[in-house]
Amino acid sequence: MNNVKRLEILERLRSENPNPQTELEWSTPFELLIAVLLSAQATDVSVNKATRKLYPVANTPQSILDLGVDGLKTYIKTIGLFNTKAENVIKTCRMLIDLHDGEIPEDQDALEALPGVGHKTANVVLNTAFGWPTIAVDTHIYRVSNRTKFAMGKTVNDVEKKLLKVVPKEFKLDVHHWLILHGRYTCIARKPRCGSCMIEDLCEFKEKTED
Repeated sequence: MNNVKRLEILERLRSENPNPQTELEWSTPFELLIAVLLSAQATDVSVNKATRKLYPVANTPQSILDLGVDGLKTYIKTIGLFNTKAENVIKTCRMLIDLHDGEIPEDQDALEALPGVGHKTANVVLNTAFGWPTIAVDTHIYRVSNRTKFAMGKTVNDVEKKLLKVVPKEFKLDVHHWLILHGRYTCIARKPRCGSCMIEDLCEFKEKTED
């Protein structure tokens, strides 16, 4: 795909949704971090249902630490992999208190050092909470980028590097939200809804559908 097409795609996505937001519910960087950590292999809807009950009771590293692993599990047991996630959240809260005075570090390496926080999660936090022009590539972005040929790569890291290279600076802050939402609701995995896609004429996916 050439840069003229890419620019037109980005401009259309921006026109449709000029201020895209994560669908996870949060009010502080810590709440966002925990929500993203919990969202691995789970839906945002399921995470929001759990955090709506959890955060009024505990929404700081110390208050979640005070719940303990078993106490935390009672709030997140409806989320996939909740046992492992509970362990990681508690360990992360301890590290935040011990190493960062209970604050979320605005630093890639420090975030990735937290249990259960990988490169993608750190990118989401830096982008959404702190306004960094990072691009967190999940399965939706990987699929959309390759299917449309906007930014092709064999791994999520390859796609991230390509996106960082080809997306102009003015779009970098928002592009991962646009692509996630596009993959979640239009360019879906099994049968993309090409007929209702605003960028269908620019997309280079050969096996387009009429839906």
